[in-house]
Amino acid sequence: MAKYEYKIQGVDYEVEIEEIEGTQAKVSVNGIKFDVELKTPISVGKQVSKHVAVKPVAAPVKGNAPKVDNKPAPVQAGEGTKVLSPLPGIITGITVKVGDAVAVGDTVVVLEAMKMQNNIEAETAGTVTSVMVNVGDSVMEGTVLVTIA
Repeated sequence: MAKYEYKIQGVDYEVEIEEIEGTQAKVSVNGIKFDVELKTPISVGKQVSKHVAVKPVAAPVKGNAPKVDNKPAPVQAGEGTKVLSPLPGIITGITVKVGDAVAVGDTVVVLEAMKMQNNIEAETAGTVTSVMVNVGDSVMEGTVLVTIA
């Protein structure tokens, strides 16, 4: 239906809106398909407004698409250095919790991307001040995973 390119916090996203029916839409973000719920219905044929807010909802998707989780995202990261996701994927493991001491090179999160497990490591030593993801969460490149102070 419509294709858009967005830059969010320095990360490029290609969003394609495939189908809209009432408050339900099928979209593809950087090739990953999502069913989303629109806050305001859009009638077919209308131009999609950039102001429409969407909320991911779980949906059966064919193939090996990542699971969409409806858990609310944490509101803000804790103080300190942010550990960012280097690529889109699914969180398969979290090896730290708030208050844990970490050293440079310690694995803090395990991220599955392209059927490979990637250990995401602390780039700074300190104490974990927040864990921003849960196992099973689908994340995009640049998503804050953990903060370390």
